[in-house]
Amino acid sequence: MGFEFIQTSVDGAVGIIRLNRPEVLNALNLKMVEEIVTALEEWDQDKAIRVILITGNDKAFAAGADIDEMANESTVAMYQKDQFRTWDRIAKISKPIIAAVSGFALGGGCELMMNCDMIIASETTKIGQPEVKLGVMPGAGGTVRLTKIVGKLKAMEMLLTGEPITAEEALQYQLVNKVVPVELYFEEAMKLAKQIANQPPVAVSMIKRSLMTALDSPTEQALKYERNGFYLLFSSEDQTEGMSAFIEKRKPNFSGK
Repeated sequence: MGFEFIQTSVDGAVGIIRLNRPEVLNALNLKMVEEIVTALEEWDQDKAIRVILITGNDKAFAAGADIDEMANESTVAMYQKDQFRTWDRIAKISKPIIAAVSGFALGGGCELMMNCDMIIASETTKIGQPEVKLGVMPGAGGTVRLTKIVGKLKAMEMLLTGEPITAEEALQYQLVNKVVPVELYFEEAMKLAKQIANQPPVAVSMIKRSLMTALDSPTEQALKYERNGFYLLFSSEDQTEGMSAFIEKRKPNFSGK
């Protein structure tokens, strides 16, 4: 994969996307978002890749959207551009996405982080939605996902003041999974990614879809989806292998079939 604003690499069964606009603290322009989503979609179809990791650098995961790209736009131009249609494609990725975050995760950077399934943050991380300070508001899920994760009171404070929170505060509000020293955040994220990559891929994908369904569905509907997934997995080779390995007291060898 050849891209302008991101770098991609593979470590075993983990696909790595590194945001690469360091001169602007990885501010997200339209092309960069398109490249991120394209890489996600390509790896989602690649059976050799089981987990995807997104990261930036020590100073910034992503410090927000590219304001220069939007400052002089009109309502009609922004509507016609429909830039959030690209963001919506992230929700369709079936494989787990882990964010390794350090430094600034602001605005669009915070929204990209919240689109991931798990987040490992360095202790230097600053997370926020500062759009109100520019006379606008989040548009890629900032008001919605942030409220669902941290609750109304904290979300309202963050969104209306525009002030960021620390990594430790984010951990307190369950906005990140773990906080570690800056020199370890990528290593910890990779450790988590490889642990999940060793699990049966079909079951992992089914669990992710069931969990995401549960977030936005009534309990009865979510339970029905979960139970259908449970039954369907008994058609997979990995179910046979996993249960056989358990009975035989050996390590399973999952094929993803």
